[in-house]
Amino acid sequence: MKNRLFLGLGTVISVLGLSQVSALAADSESGTETLGAALPLTWCIPFVCMLLCIAVMPLIAGEWWEKHKQWAVAGWSLLFLIPFAIFHGFGTMGEQLLEVMIGDYLTFIVLLFALFCVAGNISLEGDLVGTPKLNVLLLLIGTLLSSWIGTTGASMLMIRPIIKANKWRRRKVQIIVFFIFLVSNIGGCLTPVGDPPLLMGFMNGVDFFWSLRLAKVMVVNLIILLTVFFFLDTRAYKKDIADGRQKPVFDADTKKPIRLKGAHNIIFLVMIVGAVILSGVLPMKFPAFAKGINFCEGVTLSWAAIIEIVIMLAAAFLSFKTTSKKVRKANNFTWDAIQEVAILFVGIFIT
Repeated sequence: MKNRLFLGLGTVISVLGLSQVSALAADSESGTETLGAALPLTWCIPFVCMLLCIAVMPLIAGEWWEKHKQWAVAGWSLLFLIPFAIFHGFGTMGEQLLEVMIGDYLTFIVLLFALFCVAGNISLEGDLVGTPKLNVLLLLIGTLLSSWIGTTGASMLMIRPIIKANKWRRRKVQIIVFFIFLVSNIGGCLTPVGDPPLLMGFMNGVDFFWSLRLAKVMVVNLIILLTVFFFLDTRAYKKDIADGRQKPVFDADTKKPIRLKGAHNIIFLVMIVGAVILSGVLPMKFPAFAKGINFCEGVTLSWAAIIEIVIMLAAAFLSFKTTSKKVRKANNFTWDAIQEVAILFVGIFIT
């Protein structure tokens, strides 16, 4: 195992080293001095391998991945950081690492944490019967929510009602697949709160509402996918009925009405979205907020970012304090998902 590790490390360093030599030669000829411009695409190897691990390992070695994913993250991170330090100096590596973790990762993970906490305190309850029309409606609602409470928050809120409504059915894989397409991915494209890459753009100066121009693209995708889903789900639904599956019938007196428990947490969601917008507006209107705590040259945690973090953490704290534990119990709330996200994105941001 150790031999394979050293062989892999040596291979990556060799490939990166050869590409670095050619890049520096080209750099000296062109006169370019920017570090980013001097880095060839081969430096993306650890990043690509990191993404492949996230995509493939849960499928081929799920149990191992659950227990050891932090070591995979550390390994690919080091396979980037060590060669980078060798070719650009440990000082430069340290500054770049600090800039990524303080300037990018910190506010990013606090936002996801806050949305995760608040969304976990909201529960959609009621007796629903999973039919193609209802499933389309639930997917549509979840997709529209994703941009405003984040794909993670919307997924947490909508997945259990959909699973519960379709519990009586046998053929339901397509429901979860399209849920992942729409609620957990495409739905987050309209605001930086909904989608990590858009958030990174916003943190680096892109206008908060710039992504609203993607609305037409999202609508086209939404229509296509919901149409395909409706036909697939209708066919599966008819087969279930033909096989003798019985739809649940709820008595009018005992049927639980559809309601939103912990609805007051919408206030805290508004606080979080407001904090994100405020962090972008304050430095533009009041340049003093662009200053802050200096960790080293070029690495500053601005006062605007600090205010954003404080507001988001306050929203998460107040959400927990003002919501009954029964709501979280109904949601089967655990910290596992946000812990996994926090670990994986460390590696993604570094590589």
